[in-house]
Amino acid sequence: MFNNPSDDDIRQRLKQSRRIAVVGMSPNPARPSFGVAKIMRAFGYSIVPVRPAVSEVLGETAYPTLQAVPGRVDIVNVFRNASLLEPIVDACIETGAPALWIQEGIVNEAAAERARAAGIWVVMDRCIYKDYVRLFRDQA
Repeated sequence: MFNNPSDDDIRQRLKQSRRIAVVGMSPNPARPSFGVAKIMRAFGYSIVPVRPAVSEVLGETAYPTLQAVPGRVDIVNVFRNASLLEPIVDACIETGAPALWIQEGIVNEAAAERARAAGIWVVMDRCIYKDYVRLFRDQA
């Protein structure tokens, strides 16, 4: 069974991270990916939308794939169906992404374990926004 990192480990990762690539970020303000990214940006993170067929989301340039994103990202935050995680893990490995955050409600243990085996720090089935607020209550 997959175990997420400890609260202390998650807190440390969120503290040291600045740039989050949001895979599956919707341009629709009603979608969770849009709201979570907007709030994380308000908390000081740089947001990089990864979504084919759109040129920008939240005023940020959108990229069709993780491989197309210029520069390094600190966390890859995924809002995609669990059945689509394998190619995202491949992209994380290929680009050298240090951390993969698989949003609440998305569970693919094989993909998460494969990412972890490749040296990627992984959180699965958790909301980055909810964890941020819970762990940094006094700062949010």
